[in-house]
Amino acid sequence: MNYFAVHYLYAGDSEQIITLRPEHRAWLGGLRDENILVGSGPYTDGLGGALIIIRLPEPATVADAEALMDQDPFQQEGALAGREIREWNPVLNVFAE
Repeated sequence: MNYFAVHYLYAGDSEQIITLRPEHRAWLGGLRDENILVGSGPYTDGLGGALIIIRLPEPATVADAEALMDQDPFQQEGALAGREIREWNPVLNVFAE
């Protein structure tokens, strides 16, 4: 499996984020059910944004992760101020495959 860290940038008090959050979380729930989502959640420092960790079968690339994350309602509705996706190697981990 290839792992990817997805960093979302958005204001914590964004009305668009608040409105879309249930749809976004339902979409993430589908990824969890497909064993793609490893974990997700907002940063708690008051600055907004979130971290999402996903896993895709080898030989998945960042482009594959981007294509998947393009389906997120936050991305589709233009609610994000920014997004960064990087391949990640969890050398020591508790993630079951």
